[in-house]
Parts: sequence; C-alpha cells; structure tokens
Amino acid sequence: MVIRQEFYYDSAYKKTKIHAVKWIPENEIIGLLQIAHGMLEHIDRYDNFARFMASHGILVAGNDHLGHGSSIFTEEDRGFFGEGDGNKSLIEDMRKLREILKEEYKDLPYFILGHSMGSFLVRQYISIYDDLDGALIVGTGYQPYAAVKSGLILCRLLAAFKGWRFRSKFINKLTIGGNNKHFKPAKTKSDWLSRDEEVVNAYIKDKKIDFIFTLNAFYYMFKGMLYLYDKGYMDKIRKNLPMILLSGEQDPVGNFGKDVKRLYENFNTKMTDVTIKLYKDDRHEILNELDKENIYVDILNWIKEKIAKIDILPNNPTNF
Repeated sequence: MVIRQEFYYDSAYKKTKIHAVKWIPENEIIGLLQIAHGMLEHIDRYDNFARFMASHGILVAGNDHLGHGSSIFTEEDRGFFGEGDGNKSLIEDMRKLREILKEEYKDLPYFILGHSMGSFLVRQYISIYDDLDGALIVGTGYQPYAAVKSGLILCRLLAAFKGWRFRSKFINKLTIGGNNKHFKPAKTKSDWLSRDEEVVNAYIKDKKIDFIFTLNAFYYMFKGMLYLYDKGYMDKIRKNLPMILLSGEQDPVGNFGKDVKRLYENFNTKMTDVTIKLYKDDRHEILNELDKENIYVDILNWIKEKIAKIDILPNNPTNF
C-alpha cells in the first residue's frame, strides 16, 4: 500500500501557494526522489511511476511548478511565472520542497528527477545547490545558443507591445510546434509524446494542460536555458555527483538521441559518475511509454545502486 498526501507551501513568488504531493511507502523508506515535471503538465501525471517507486521503498514527492496544475492564484495565472525572475522562483520552489522533506526525513539519500522543462531546471539546480545524492535527467535537449537568445529577444519585443501576459501562438509554434513533424501520419498534435495512444488522448483531454505559455513564462524558461551556457557552469557542479541521462531515441526534444549523447559527453569530461540510457523506439515521455515498466525498473535499480554506495545509510524515520 502507498500513502498519497497532498499539501501546499509558500512559493518564492509570494502571491501563490505551491501544490505538492508525496507518495509514502507503507514500510521502510530507503530514499527520497523529488520530481520536477515538464512544461504545461502537472505532478499528478506521475502517479503511476511514483506508486511503483514507493512500493519499493522510495518516497516520491513533487510540486506543480508556478503557473501549472494547482499552483495558480487564478486561471489567468496558468502559464505565468509571476513578476520578478520567474526561472529563479521555480528553482527556489523546488529547493523549498527539498528543505521541507529534509526536515521531515532527515538525512535519507535524496535524488531529483527532472523531465523535459524540469530537466533544464534540474540541470540548473545542481550547479546552484549541492544537496543531492543523484540527479536523473529525463527527456532533455541541447537547444542552440542562438535560438535560445533569439527567443529571449523576441519575447521582449512582443511584450513591449502586448504585455507579459500575452499568449503568443507564434512563439508556442516555434518552441514546440515542430515536435510532431517526424511522426507521420500523426493522429493528433501530441503524437510526439508517446506511442501509447491512451496516454496521448488523456493528455489532450486534461484541462490542466490545455493552455499556452504567457510571454513571461517563455522568457524565463529561455533565460534558464541560457544559464546553462554560462562560463564556468559545469565547474559549479560537484564532480562526483551521480547522474543519469534517460531519453527516447525517438524524442524530438533530444534531437532523437543525438543531443542527449552530446550532453552526456560534455558532462562526462567534468564529472566522474555519469550514465546515459536511450530507449530505441520511445518518444518524449518515457515514463508514459509502452515499455514504461522496464524504465521504472531501470530507474529503481540505478537509485538503489547509488544508495548502496553511500557509506552509512541513516536511520529510517519512525513517524510512518
């Protein structure tokens, strides 16, 4: 049995409460896994994966990012990251969840998994904070510097005339509109997500997903991606931090595996424990793919392997 608990905490953007969920193992907890979800989605889409992990002793928790899921003040705030530095707010909200869980579960091994947009946030997080026992980078990419910089400039220009809450179909098309081109004949505009038609149809029908980012959210998402090009970025990451990159070979976000391999090579020049795993026929959402159970097992085994290498496993908390 897995215990599912919902809770809220204050966002770095003071106007909004952050919605979070944790999936608690009924028996002994051997480690924690925090999830940073992707663009447009919400943490409840990870329920199946979280329950699997929790059934094997891994407590899973995750929050809806600002402007996503139930982390909104009003419907108008869906796809809006708030005034100020929205990218920083998202990372600080992830950090706050980390602190909440650390207070409750003390020094149990702690891992973070970031999918898609969440993967870019985690890649930033590990260069800012050194409080993890491992990072899982899922469905990530390697966007060209010029394209990201152009996106920032375009957002500023449009915002000068339309305002930061404007929802640009043009920028949306530039950002994710081409992801379906490879999959022909496509039954839906979201075929690029998964080979599982039930997953795709559920995604399309999900009212919490049916929106376009504001210029504000696009701008700060691009700003976060640009940070990954900063000089010295790699030097800020702990060299022996265990990391695994997981992606589908048919994922357009990762340029069908090519950009994920490039990223792996970059990390591998600076870090001592980096692994890559590409899944042959899988698309963007490998945790929702037809072979997802195999991927769940791969992730569980990797986490257990890293836990086993920690010298002393802290005592399990007794409050559950």
